[in-house]
Amino acid sequence: MTATRRLAAILAADVAGYSRLMGADEEGTLERLKALRRELLDPKIGEHKGRIVNTTGDGLLVEFASVVDAVRCAVEVQQAIPERNTGVAADNRIELRIGINLGDVIVEGDDLYGDGVNIAARVEALADAGGVFVSNTVHDHVRDRLPFVFEDLGEQQVKNIARPVRVYRVGPRAGACSWQGTGGPHAAGTAAVQPAPALPLPDKPSIAVLPFANMSGDSEQEYFADGMVEEIITALSRIRWLFVIARNSTFTYKGQTVDVKQVGRELGVRYVLEGSVRKAGGRVRITAQLIDATSGAHLWADRFDGSLEDVFDLQDHVAVSVAGVIEPALQANEVRRSSERAPQDQTAYDLYLRALSAFPWPGREQLFEACELLDRAIARDPRYGQALAWAAVCNFRICLDGWAEDPTASLRKALALVEQALALTEEDAGVLANAAHVLGLSGEDLNTAIVLADRAVALNPSHARAWYISGMLRSRANRYEEAIEHLQASLRLSPRGYLAAPRLALGTIHFFNRRFEQAAELLALSLREVPFPGAYRTLASCYAHMGKMDEARSLIERLRATGVEVVPEHAPFMGNPAHEELWLSGLRLAASEAE
Repeated sequence: MTATRRLAAILAADVAGYSRLMGADEEGTLERLKALRRELLDPKIGEHKGRIVNTTGDGLLVEFASVVDAVRCAVEVQQAIPERNTGVAADNRIELRIGINLGDVIVEGDDLYGDGVNIAARVEALADAGGVFVSNTVHDHVRDRLPFVFEDLGEQQVKNIARPVRVYRVGPRAGACSWQGTGGPHAAGTAAVQPAPALPLPDKPSIAVLPFANMSGDSEQEYFADGMVEEIITALSRIRWLFVIARNSTFTYKGQTVDVKQVGRELGVRYVLEGSVRKAGGRVRITAQLIDATSGAHLWADRFDGSLEDVFDLQDHVAVSVAGVIEPALQANEVRRSSERAPQDQTAYDLYLRALSAFPWPGREQLFEACELLDRAIARDPRYGQALAWAAVCNFRICLDGWAEDPTASLRKALALVEQALALTEEDAGVLANAAHVLGLSGEDLNTAIVLADRAVALNPSHARAWYISGMLRSRANRYEEAIEHLQASLRLSPRGYLAAPRLALGTIHFFNRRFEQAAELLALSLREVPFPGAYRTLASCYAHMGKMDEARSLIERLRATGVEVVPEHAPFMGNPAHEELWLSGLRLAASEAE
């Protein structure tokens, strides 16, 4: 099939709070979404000459020949939704986020690819519930042709796009009727609107640590500022009575000017920590301030200076100070646990941070680069437990995803790295979780892996990845109710972050239980975020079992384009013969249809 290029207006939309809605009322949510498509979205898209390119459980991608039509369609949809929500309880309202981009797209059959599509999806991810956000290319084409206000939100750094994207919020002219999503912390001259439903506060003190601003004047130091925040999150997470939001969720706000009250509502936390990092020569300065997100009140602010040799003590000092404000009775030794810290060798630490900066390593290049960086970190410091554990995950992923030249050797190396990491520390939740991941999914020792994952969760109840791995392993042990509970806990701790893996695990559970409709929705959502080969294969098998052969064939063609083996001889590390046969039979059928 020949690929061509063309200029197109791309509209991306998804449902705000979809996981929460599905968790509260799965059947009712699906029925309301179907009605929304049937009664509003599809007619409006048709009216404005749009073409639906792709749909997922909570979203859709639409192509328009005219960017004016795309914006008009989006605004009319958002204007109509509040009326549909009249009389509906706040927790059950369906609200959309919409993003629009005008750009070059690659056309292959009925599918669209390329940065033109990717930017639309990233702009949508920034949008308010009920809002319409557009890129600068859209703004430049329609600003004098439509009766709307375009509020400049500045340049935004978005995931997997090299250069920042200037984003605008679309709102009504002064005196016109407003619609949901045109207000919010950045709005100027627009009517007040109802905010998106807030996540309930946990039953214990809760905090989100926002990305710290890099004040070093060197964009190459972004990874260092990000790593500093990660260490502070880890230190805070060791406080068992404190609910800490995962890094993957808080970093969705990176590069944005945000209202901490909005952050508190969206993440369901009482406290927000923000700050900056300046690294110059051999010195580091950390500034931080703690804010009560329910009131906006500043509770505490401080500055910490020190040498790079003392950087880890500085991180703990910030964490202890924040915890001391939240709970004065807290003693410093509740944060400063006697566990392995990051290495004394700063070069190894830098290599470690660089390796994790591209996590979850969506493709072969990122995965192999991370492996190489971690190998270098371990060579500098062979007792670096966290680097050893992540290197084990990298080598196992290479084997699992089908990139290994010698799968047996890659698996053997991963298991050896796990053994080394566990020999150094069994008091680090991250090390335990990653060790459990490799041991459990490789089939080496599922029971021990579950014990390690449970230990990780006990040490750090706010560790979203530990909850995800614990749920995934329980799924492998056919303990599905527990698995779903633990995977949902992971999603709650990271409600805006890296959702692909938990959704893939939940979708796989539904697949093995032959709940193919539910499986397909979750698997499609996972694939939309990160193109894991395993997600391609499982969704293709699912579609084949559902009789959706066109969809299955399309996935197989995309998978082949990545260069990995489409149908492995055996289902990788699946363990259960019945599950393996279900998975392989659907995958073989999908592959045969794509011949």
